[in-house]
Amino acid sequence: MATNEMENVECISASDATEDEEIQSSVTSYTHSQQYSSKPRNVVPTSVHELLECPVCTNSMYPPIHQCHNGHTLCSTCKTRVHNRCPTCRQELGDIRCLALEKVAESLDLPCKPYSCPYAGSECAVTGDIPYLVAHLRDDHKVDMHTGCTFNHRYVKSNPREVENATWMLTVFNCFGQCFCLHFEAFQLGMAPVYMAFLRFMGDENDARNYRYSLEVGAHGRKLIWEGTPRSIRDSHRKVRDSHDGLIIQRNMAFFFSGGDKKELKLRVTGRIWKEQQNPEAGVCIPNLCS
Repeated sequence: MATNEMENVECISASDATEDEEIQSSVTSYTHSQQYSSKPRNVVPTSVHELLECPVCTNSMYPPIHQCHNGHTLCSTCKTRVHNRCPTCRQELGDIRCLALEKVAESLDLPCKPYSCPYAGSECAVTGDIPYLVAHLRDDHKVDMHTGCTFNHRYVKSNPREVENATWMLTVFNCFGQCFCLHFEAFQLGMAPVYMAFLRFMGDENDARNYRYSLEVGAHGRKLIWEGTPRSIRDSHRKVRDSHDGLIIQRNMAFFFSGGDKKELKLRVTGRIWKEQQNPEAGVCIPNLCS
């Protein structure tokens, strides 16, 4: 879990499929597609779009585009699926980027699939598709990854009066086959410090609208509840925060939930994510809860 100035965090979430099972499934699918594909191998591309076609998933490649020492290319998503081995010559891929092909991809009018890194703790300039960014958050920013649609966080800070250096946290959740970023931070709202939690969807806005989430914080017979639609990571972290689109906890309420002594911040934030499915007969949305 990425963190700045947070001393203690507890997270409870469910667990579904293992990463090894997902990788094995991807490799099996790739082997099957190569075995029964009707497209001849080692055919010279006849157009720029064919040149940008990934040999594994057959989608158009866009930066970052990887290549092996022999010059065979593939997209960043499929690099992890083939265990860092070139699907054409089986050589190790390493960290070689095909800069020439990346420039070609950037010059074409391809569907906009790259996203900016959603990490809030620094001005990270990394871009890529969702699988690439998830691996980047896990490996480079050391963000915690959890599987499940419910969460239970306990945020503890020994000096809650200091908010000049924004206290923030980020956790990534995988549910319904999608990834969501849960943000929690302290910042100045006018003259008063506040705490805020909100969810961002790792994908486009149209897909984000298919999901809803709720956040709840409380203690001593009082609670605050927020329900809304996750924002796409196309919207920057600062844009979502400054629009106040999430659960906002005023400092006096944060102290009340923490015990009232104003010496330590102890907030337990719980929540869940669900998908709303359209009922074609009734024309209404039916919540699809994650078990």
